[in-house]
Amino acid sequence: MAASDHYHRVVETVASNPLVTGVCATAVVGVFWAIRDYVDWKAFGTGGTPPTWLGYLRMTRIRLKHALSTNNLLDASHLDQAGPSYLPAESLPIRSGPRPTLMTRILPQRQRPEPIGPATHARLSSLVRDLAAAYPHLLEIKPSRTEGGSTDGLYARSELESLNPVAGVLKGEIAHVHPQENSLHVWLSERDAREVVEKGWGVRFPPLSGVPRGWVMVYAPRGEGEMDVVEGIVRAAVRWVVGVEAVR
Repeated sequence: MAASDHYHRVVETVASNPLVTGVCATAVVGVFWAIRDYVDWKAFGTGGTPPTWLGYLRMTRIRLKHALSTNNLLDASHLDQAGPSYLPAESLPIRSGPRPTLMTRILPQRQRPEPIGPATHARLSSLVRDLAAAYPHLLEIKPSRTEGGSTDGLYARSELESLNPVAGVLKGEIAHVHPQENSLHVWLSERDAREVVEKGWGVRFPPLSGVPRGWVMVYAPRGEGEMDVVEGIVRAAVRWVVGVEAVR
């Protein structure tokens, strides 16, 4: 009976106090939103973030910090204009049409899916494996460390004498494709990353500790012409990390 009386007193207090009622209603809505957002986040794929509540809270904290900052990931001026370039000798073309819409969650960094032809999709899906097969003395395939092992990663072989001294920052990972919506993450020299962002082919990764500034998201190709450009970007990333010009 005492518990029942206490329950009724709580209900009466809430009902008679609009402020308390509003706070409670907001809290309930917030809890349901968080649960739905967490389920959607796990269903889409969490990238390298552990698919747990702690992982979700970390992602949400970064998401809120980014939302409150003035750091525009399309602003390429944060990337160095100097330094080496490994992109094809001919100028990178400007990507036609509008940039794809990015997903609202900052981690994992993804775009909204766009139509892609079957031939282009097949070529993109096999890109990192094809490069590793073509240059087995330079490259290997391992589960992507930056994606939590959820997709294939293209890696430089650790025993290479020519290996870029900074390669250890990402344990030798060069690139990976996101199967859900066909974008990629690629590690370029800062000069090349700047050109990729400036000409509409990609976007900077959020500034996080331990992530090199040349790590960019490259948009999903929409056709064979764009696939040629995307492959050229990945090959430039290979040359940057492995330290040789052989991968043309």
